[in-house]
Amino acid sequence: MKLRCAVIEDFQSVATTVVDWSPVTDDVEIVTFTEHLATVDEAATALDGFDIVVTLRERVPFPAELFARLPRLRLLVASGMRNSVIDFDAARRHGVEVCGTASSSTPPVELTWALLLGLARGIVPEATALRTGGPWQSTLGADLYGRRLGLLGLGKIGARVAQVGLAFGMDVVAWSQNLTKERTDEVGVGLAASKEDLLDSSDFVSVHLALGERTRGLIGAAELARMRPTAYLINTSRAAIVDTDALLAALNAGTIAGAATDVFDVEPLPADDPVRSTPRLLATPHLGYVSRANYETYYGQAVEDIRAFLDGRPVRRLG
Repeated sequence: MKLRCAVIEDFQSVATTVVDWSPVTDDVEIVTFTEHLATVDEAATALDGFDIVVTLRERVPFPAELFARLPRLRLLVASGMRNSVIDFDAARRHGVEVCGTASSSTPPVELTWALLLGLARGIVPEATALRTGGPWQSTLGADLYGRRLGLLGLGKIGARVAQVGLAFGMDVVAWSQNLTKERTDEVGVGLAASKEDLLDSSDFVSVHLALGERTRGLIGAAELARMRPTAYLINTSRAAIVDTDALLAALNAGTIAGAATDVFDVEPLPADDPVRSTPRLLATPHLGYVSRANYETYYGQAVEDIRAFLDGRPVRRLG
């Protein structure tokens, strides 16, 4: 009898077509789920009777309660090699192997610049006006050349965002709590004296930090108040780094020129969420990692993980 594998959160219905699953289909029945599993009850009901689950990024939490309600589960494959919503101790207690995949930093870098440029040149309102018979030119674009780009975080993604900013002729500075001058010199950018200095002086502020106790709520009302009224904030990292209520208040009051975000406190975003109607906000539905090449890596290596598990030699173990 074949094992049963659930591929969840396949919103675009592409999981089984972007890569070849034939290395495992003689032994495994693949079932895809295109709807979001929003609660433990929904996930437990949908995944009951499956031996393997392939989950995408951190969309669906796997707490101890869920493992307890999935007695047949033996392998959980999560895209990426880090996952903050899986209870690894509970997985071990229930005899569930957890494996990961590689993940490219290129898509979030590119999306960061898509959002920044979209904000700076008013792409969405201008394109909407053109298609709906609105005014011919209604915004005044913000220039990049010679302006300051402030990066909160200078890791793999932040450094690549910095390189693009330098190519645009921007003055790029960075700050994080442990950032050193050696690192900023290596990347070729300036080291901001403090978070406050970066916020005070930057025309564009882009967030590229991992979420942790030190970064949760790092940008709140006080920090937003320091930003210039002509400045823009871009967050493609984690929603909880920026206080959403404070950001929406600043946008509604017009104390900053605009913001763009690809990450939200609740995902998918509820239909009545105020984020959907806040002015001067460019929002995308967590597209940072959603690219063909990344999906080919995620699902291609998921197939490898499953094959290795079936052969008794698990690879890319997590936790």
